[in-house]
Parts: sequence; C-alpha cells; structure tokens
Amino acid sequence: MGLGVLDDVHMAAPPGTYTIGAKDSENKMDDSSLKRDGEIILQPQPSDDPNDPLNWSRTWKESIMLLLAFASGVTTALGPMVTPGLQVIVATYGVSIDLASSLIIGFFAFWVGATTFFTASGANIWGKRPFLIISSFILFLTCVWGQTIESVHSFPQLAAMRIIQGIASAPLETLVTSTVSDLFFVHQRGTRLSIWGMMLASGVLLGQTISGAIIQNLSFESTFGISAVIYIPIMLGLYFVVVETTYNGPRNPGPKITLEEKGSFFEIDTSEKESYRDRLRLFRGRLSTESFWKGVWKPIPLIAYPAVLFSTVVYGTYFTFLLAISVLAVTALSLPPYNLNPAQIGLTNIPLLLVGFIGSPLSGWLADRAATFLARRNNGVFEPEFRLVLMLVAVPFATIGFIGFGYSLHNAASVAQVVAFFSIYSFSVPFASQAALTFGQKMEG
Repeated sequence: MGLGVLDDVHMAAPPGTYTIGAKDSENKMDDSSLKRDGEIILQPQPSDDPNDPLNWSRTWKESIMLLLAFASGVTTALGPMVTPGLQVIVATYGVSIDLASSLIIGFFAFWVGATTFFTASGANIWGKRPFLIISSFILFLTCVWGQTIESVHSFPQLAAMRIIQGIASAPLETLVTSTVSDLFFVHQRGTRLSIWGMMLASGVLLGQTISGAIIQNLSFESTFGISAVIYIPIMLGLYFVVVETTYNGPRNPGPKITLEEKGSFFEIDTSEKESYRDRLRLFRGRLSTESFWKGVWKPIPLIAYPAVLFSTVVYGTYFTFLLAISVLAVTALSLPPYNLNPAQIGLTNIPLLLVGFIGSPLSGWLADRAATFLARRNNGVFEPEFRLVLMLVAVPFATIGFIGFGYSLHNAASVAQVVAFFSIYSFSVPFASQAALTFGQKMEG
C-alpha cells in the first residue's frame, strides 16, 4: 500500500483493495490468466457463465442502468415535489406548516429509510427484480389515490398515502447501487453512479419546478395524477428490460470441460444462455439460503464499521441538508419580503438543476479517473480510500453554500443571492455522494 494509505496489521489486502494494473512487466507472469479491459485487470473477475451479469452486452447493461436511474429519479421526486405546495396544503386542509412538512415530507423520507433494511434483505434472497416491479406498481396505485383525494380533501388520507408511498419507494431509491455492482466492474462504477446521482438531483429539483407550475395552474393533488401517468411506461420498462441481476452461480448449469494447454489445465463453463422469456420471470424462488431476518439485522452492526459509518453519515447528512434547505427555502420565499407563489418557487430550482447537470457527470468522471490515476502511481493497487479525494471538492463547496444560504436569508438578501448559495451547496452533493457510495462499496470485498 502507499500514497498515504496505512497498511492493515491484520490483513495483507483489506476488503475493497484490488489489483487493477501494474507497471511495465511487474507481476505479468502472475496475472497473465486474469481477464482485462485493455491494461486494466477486471475486478471482480467475471465467470465463464454467459448468464453472469458481468458478461452481458454493454448495450443491455447500459439500458438497465439508464432505466433504473430514470425510475429512481422519478421516485425520488415524489418526496420533495410537494414542497412548493406546502402553503397550499396549509390553506386547503387547515393544518400547520410544521405538521404538513413533517407528515407529508418528513414521514415519506423516514419510511423510505426504515423500509430499506427489509427490501435489501429480501432482494438478496429473492432477487431485486420482483421488488423493483412491485414497487413501481404500488407507486402507480398510490399516485392514483393521491389524485382522488382532491374530491374529499382528507388530510389523514393524504398522510396515509404518503406513508405507503415512502415504503414503496425504498427499492427504487436504494437498490440501484447494488445493481451497479452486479453489472459493472470497479473501474466503471463511478461514472454509472454519477448518472444515477444526476437523475436523483434532477428528480429532486426538476420535480419541484414542474410540480410548482402544476400546483399553481391546476391543483396540488394533480401532481400525483400526472405522476401516475409517468409510472405507466416505467412499469413496462422495468418488466421488459430490467431482468434479474442478482447472481449467485450458474442459472443453466452445464458440464465443465477441462482442457490442457502447455502443461496447464483450464476449466471451461458450458452453461447455456438463458432465453429472453426465461429472463422475464418475476420470481425465481430463493437465490440465497440466508435468513431473511438475519439479513434485516445484518446492516445494524455494520454501522460500527468505519467505511459504512463514514458513508452513512456523509450521504445522509448531505442529502438531509439538501432537503432541509429546500423546505426552508420554500417557507422563506413564500413569506415577506419575497411572497413567491408555488410556480415561482418551483422556478428557483432551475439553477440548482443546471448545477446538478454539471456536478454529477464531473464527479463520476473524477471518481473513476482519480481511482485509476492513483492506482497506477500505487504499483497498480487500487485502495478504496482513493475515492475520498472527492471530499476535497465536497467539503468547501458545502460549507460556503450552507453558511451563505443562512446568512442571505437572515439578511433578507435578493432571491438571486439565496438561490446562488443554494446552488453552491447543491454542487457539493454529487461529490459527497460519490465518495460515500463508492468508498462504502469496499465492504463487498
């Protein structure tokens, strides 16, 4: 190990440490049988099974990634998209702003997080595909329900609908990172996660922009009706494109043939490739013998593991503050001296969206480039800590944006200044999330 990364006193290669290249002729004899992408040694090494997701065509894998990223972005938008209408909820349902924001936005986020433990465990045992498709179907039904609340104006119904939406949102919001790990190699994940991050940012910000106009010109409940229409193609896409990526061994096992070449013996996997019809199966039975409840409890002790603790704190903090600033901005900008209506409040998210379109791809590119560059300078050894260089961008931008946002509101600065500091903070989020998610994936080793 090198470049400031300390040696582990217990292990020669801690989890997440990979050899992805070597200088000149170093180790060429030792790794000549390893599969490569150019000069980069593939990690993890794919099997010879054509049904191994790592062996699927690039077109198929990218299609799954893009569709999941879009579905995740739309689902993420469900949480904050009601933010421009908080004052409308207060006036329509006769509740306080604190109660409205807590039950309609806060509880949504709470149930997403609480459900993650169960969906993650279930996905490991029964696969991700059933959870993703069922999730999209329930979200479609809840959006239809949200549209019908317009006729009864029942706040308890609205709150109950949002709780169910939060529970149903968990798979589409949280299973994307593990799907990326199923489909892509270590040196490819940063870019794909940046696409996902860009979709999340677009969902949070563009969703509020669009919903603001809908609330202003139609009604608050119409945001759910339009969302229901969007979930129809999402459901179809998930069913016909996002096949099962959880892989625990050959799916159509065939006999292995042993060949001898120049005194060395090689095993060839003769497993048959699954047909498209077989891939469309919703349920495959148990893919793991692990206990469901043990899987639910498993992440709890891992919180004490430094990599997981870091990822949890960083990712949770940055996105929580992003949501908190969004709610604060809506409340502040709808009151004097600003007095913005829902449509105008929604438009304040456009600069943040543009910043996200710049920051997300840049963070993904930097994550993969930094990892590859530092690995080459470290004799071909990739350390998970190489991902942490992204925090050199995230921390200063977040600090300036957060402090500046509070200072500008306190002094009743112009809307442009408030939005500018919000945008600066927003720029830090994809870098922090990249560092958190890619560094935390060292646990897979």
